[in-house]
Amino acid sequence: MDKKEIIRILQSYKKEFSEQYGIQSIGIFGSAARDEIRKDSDVDVVVHISKPDLFMIVGIKNELEERLQRSVDIVTYRKNMNQFLKNKIDSEAVYA
Repeated sequence: MDKKEIIRILQSYKKEFSEQYGIQSIGIFGSAARDEIRKDSDVDVVVHISKPDLFMIVGIKNELEERLQRSVDIVTYRKNMNQFLKNKIDSEAVYA
């Protein structure tokens, strides 16, 4: 699975669930965004949600793992997040 295929899956997911979950944007960062993903790599996903909720985030993570057939690490993008992680996302993220 390459970056283009992951983005295509995220686009489809966003179209299907943006209203239900309040997804404003969704993308990838890390090895998947750099197109350096290996067979054993997880997918780092960043999501901008209007009203984040822990159960919602877990639901999104589980649904994406099923669609991508890979482990997913999900991060909600917010103002008060870890600055190192925020900078990494700002510089690497590819949005669906």
